[in-house]
Amino acid sequence: MKQPALALLTLAATVATLSALPLARAQGAAGADAAKLGVELTPAGAERGANADKSIPVWPGNEVQHSGWAHGQLRAAHWKHKGDKPLFSIDAASADQHAARLAPGQLALLKQVKGYRMDVYPSRRTCGVPDFVADNTKKNVSAAKIGADGWSLAEAMVPGFPFPMPANGTQAMWNAKMRYRGVGMDFRNTVTSVAPRKGGSEWIRAGQEFTAYMPWGAKGSQPLSKLPKVEYYAYFAYNSPPALAGQALAIAFFLDQPGSETFYYFPGQRRVRRMPSYSYDSPQIGMENQYTLDEPFVFNGTIDRFDWKLVGKRELIVPYNAFGAYDFKTKFEDIAKADAIDPAFRRYELHRVWVVEATVKSGMRHTAPKRTFYLDEDSWNMLLAEDYDAQGKLAKVREGFLIPVYETGTCDVSAFVQHNLAEGRYLFDMHAAGTGADVRWVTEGSGPRFSPNFYTADNLRSVSER
Repeated sequence: MKQPALALLTLAATVATLSALPLARAQGAAGADAAKLGVELTPAGAERGANADKSIPVWPGNEVQHSGWAHGQLRAAHWKHKGDKPLFSIDAASADQHAARLAPGQLALLKQVKGYRMDVYPSRRTCGVPDFVADNTKKNVSAAKIGADGWSLAEAMVPGFPFPMPANGTQAMWNAKMRYRGVGMDFRNTVTSVAPRKGGSEWIRAGQEFTAYMPWGAKGSQPLSKLPKVEYYAYFAYNSPPALAGQALAIAFFLDQPGSETFYYFPGQRRVRRMPSYSYDSPQIGMENQYTLDEPFVFNGTIDRFDWKLVGKRELIVPYNAFGAYDFKTKFEDIAKADAIDPAFRRYELHRVWVVEATVKSGMRHTAPKRTFYLDEDSWNMLLAEDYDAQGKLAKVREGFLIPVYETGTCDVSAFVQHNLAEGRYLFDMHAAGTGADVRWVTEGSGPRFSPNFYTADNLRSVSER
C-alpha cells in the first residue's frame, strides 16, 4: 500500500480508538484530585482498572518482579513472567486487521521492512514506584508548576511525577522526563549501532562508556527549586571505531534553559571545545546523519521548540517487558539483523498510552516539524515516537524497549531502536546486546561521576588525556 493511503488508514484508526475520557483538569484545583492517587488511580496516575475486555488487566500494585536476581545475571531469566508465550503475531499480511491497535509508524514498519513481525504477549502491568516517589507524586498535585515561559519545570517535589493527572502535553512530557531512574545510569560498555546502507554490509558500531547523573534523583523528598536546575548530566567516552576512539563529551540538559551545555574532547587536537549549537536536531558526530541529539531515549533534551498537545489515550500494542535488547550474553549479530531487531528479541503487549503531538513553534526550526509520542500510562516512559518531515511524510519511527528495573523498583526505557524509513536504515542504542556487560541503574550515588564537578570542561580534559 502506498504511503498516502496508509496515512489515511492509520489516521482513521487513531481517531476511532482515542479514549472518550475527558482530559484531566489542571492540578491543584482540589485536594480530591490527590486523593484519587493510589485509589481509583495508581500512584503514577494511571487507571487502576482493566479495560473493557480485560485484555489489559487490573494494575496489581507494587510487586517484586524478579526472584534472586543480582547484577551480572540476565534480567529476563529472573523475571516472574519469563514463561509467557506469544498470543499471536502480526506481520505485513495481518497488519490491517490489527490497525485499530497499531500506531501509524508501526503499520509503516510492518509494510515496508522486509520480514518485520510483532509477537504479542499477555499484558503484564509490571511498573510500580517506590513509596517515596508515590508520596512526592501526591504532593505534586498542588506543588508542581510550569514556568512563566510555558515550558520549563519551575517546581516539583522530587523524585516524583510532577503532573500525574496532566492537563496538557507539556505536563505529560515532564512526567516522562522526570520519571524515577535513581540518581543515574552507569553503562561501562554499550554500543551505538547503525545498520548498513542499502546494498552495503558495513555497520557503524561505536563502543563507549556512558554515565548519566540526575541530581534530583536521590531517595527521599526535596523541592526541585532547592537543587541545580539540571535535568541530567551525561558523559560519553568512545573506544571504537578508530575514527571515534578517544573522543569524549560532557553535556548538561537543563530544566529551564533552551539547548544544552556541551563540551567535546577531540584527541587529535588534545583540546576540549565548547559546542553551544550541539543540541536539538544537530546530527551526532560519526553517525552519518542517522542520529540527532534529541533522539536518544525516544526523546532527549529541552522541549522549548515545540508546542505539545495532549490528544488523549489509546489502547496500543507497544514494546513492553522487552528484555531482548538487554541480553548481553547473546551475540550482537543474532539480535540485530540487517533490517531490524530480530522479532524473537522484541516483545509487544497491549497497554493504554497517552498520545502527545508535538508541533514546531512559529519562528523555530527543526528537521521534524511534527512528531507524535506515545507514553505508557503506568510509568510515563516514551514507548514509541513518529517523526514527520517538512512535507508531512512519515520519516522516522522510534520504539523504546521498556523493562522493569530491579534496582529502582520502577520501569524504564534505555535501549531503543529508530528506523529511518526514507533511507531504509535503522539505529540501535543504549542497549546491552552482545556487549558482555549489563547496563546498570544507580540508586545511591557515590564516586566522582555523581557530582556536577565531573561534567566540567576542565575535568573532561583531565579524564580524557590520561
